[in-house]
Amino acid sequence: MDALLAEHERLSKSGTLSKSLHHVQNTIDLLTKARDSIAANPDKTSMELAKLQNPVKTSFEDLHKGLEEVRKYQNKYVKLLDKKFKDKTLPEMDYDALSSQAALINRAIAMHLLREGQFSVASTFLTEATRNQSPDATTDDLTMSGTEHDLGIDSLKSESLRKQFANMYHILHEMRVERNLVPAIDWASEKSAELDRRGSNLQFELGKLQFVWLFVGNHLPNGQPNILEGRQRALEYARHEMSHFRPRYLKELQQLCGAIAFCPNLPQSPYRRLFLNNDAWDDIATVFTREFCSLLGLSADSPLYIAATAGAIALPHFSKLQVIMKDKRTEWTTEHEIPVEIPLPPSYRFHSIFVCPVSKEQTTDQNPPMMMPCGHVVAKESLDKLSKNSRFKCPYCPNESHPKEAMKLFM
Repeated sequence: MDALLAEHERLSKSGTLSKSLHHVQNTIDLLTKARDSIAANPDKTSMELAKLQNPVKTSFEDLHKGLEEVRKYQNKYVKLLDKKFKDKTLPEMDYDALSSQAALINRAIAMHLLREGQFSVASTFLTEATRNQSPDATTDDLTMSGTEHDLGIDSLKSESLRKQFANMYHILHEMRVERNLVPAIDWASEKSAELDRRGSNLQFELGKLQFVWLFVGNHLPNGQPNILEGRQRALEYARHEMSHFRPRYLKELQQLCGAIAFCPNLPQSPYRRLFLNNDAWDDIATVFTREFCSLLGLSADSPLYIAATAGAIALPHFSKLQVIMKDKRTEWTTEHEIPVEIPLPPSYRFHSIFVCPVSKEQTTDQNPPMMMPCGHVVAKESLDKLSKNSRFKCPYCPNESHPKEAMKLFM
């Protein structure tokens, strides 16, 4: 993998079209100058064309040399890709759950583009997605509103989403690039009621980072940190803007104020991680994105990205499963379940599940997990079979209990 990364770095630095673009522009300038000269004096047409021959030829030769260099680096990179990622036949399944859900897929793609701030691309995609509609579609169906309605996105809501995500990317740009938290703080103040109902600490975290930013003196016009003046400004900010956080975040506020005793020796103080955290801006940007999307009723990450990543993780397991099924001449008979467990990361597990250790079947609403007094859990159907409506012994420990003593678990 290191060789592939090194070649990618070399390709990004050397395999560019900057030289070729420069030669193309030179050729355009030569032709434009000759055209203007001929237009001014048509009698010099032959002479001007003769003068163009050698410079244009040289420019084309330089252009081809630049392109050959780009192709050389691209070929090396492609060979390394082919060597690292060998071409394998994708597993084929008779049942395709999404074959009849084209609108759902289109909606996921459109929503992903909107979330990424690619508004013009999203608009073009929505138009292209319904270009081949049925002949009986009305003229209104071909409009943007009809397109979004067909994809499950109301036109007004879609326009609102564009504005919301445009605002989100503006705030993130100010936060990450300009180190300006004011737009994010203003947004959090406006949405404070909704954030409080969610139990979010975003508003306090933004205020805390603003305090730290002022404290270390990064706000000064000359660009030179002045921690003494920064301390004074941070205290003024805390008095006026953070006093209402006292009931809930008293301990954190005490830590912020306690750092004053160690000023200007923060790097050797117990508060160095709080005031000298290089990841603080990225962390607060992540929290802001999650809360912003949550208030819109959306997940923090794009569902399309999550689905593609989960599919990439599952693909090797399906390939291996297909080989085993082919060798044993068996078939995958369940449509809504997979016969093997896919080791997805914890962040990709959105629904709690429980597999009964007795029946080896996943519990459902009709067959929920039941916990016995001893603490062991089995599915309700397994509990009924074991107990037969009388006292029974737990299959995993010596304790005995009655099925009425078992409690239903909600996961």
